[in-house]
Amino acid sequence: MKTKRHALGLGAALLALASGNALAAEHEVKMLNKGADGNFIFEPGYLKAAKGDTVKFVPVDMTHQPQSEVAPAGVAWKGEMNKPFTVTLASEGVYVYSCLPHKTMGMVGVIQAGAPVNLAAAKEAAAGIKIAQNKDRLDKYLAQVK
Repeated sequence: MKTKRHALGLGAALLALASGNALAAEHEVKMLNKGADGNFIFEPGYLKAAKGDTVKFVPVDMTHQPQSEVAPAGVAWKGEMNKPFTVTLASEGVYVYSCLPHKTMGMVGVIQAGAPVNLAAAKEAAAGIKIAQNKDRLDKYLAQVK
């Protein structure tokens, strides 16, 4: 009887892990003044994740503040200047984000959480983001979404 209860308890625990966010991954995005793809950059600039994963923005260099620009319906976020910031990807789709002080310099990034259900709308909205330098960076990241 004790073994049967133990097996049932273990089975319930495994089911809870499989259905919840217990298997969710945490990803790290560095906020840099200079990186592999140039100046004022997020690394990685494109991230493929799963719905339910978290993304931690880490200020390696100062004066950076991440914020959402384009996201699945009802999603918006804004971190604090010079502080680590974590976002949970609760909705499936494409997220475009920027660094508030460096957006015009092309400090932007793209996260794909699961299926890119809002890709067409994200591309259309992203075209309206005013970027003066590194204009092709956002297009390059969006082209990686599949």
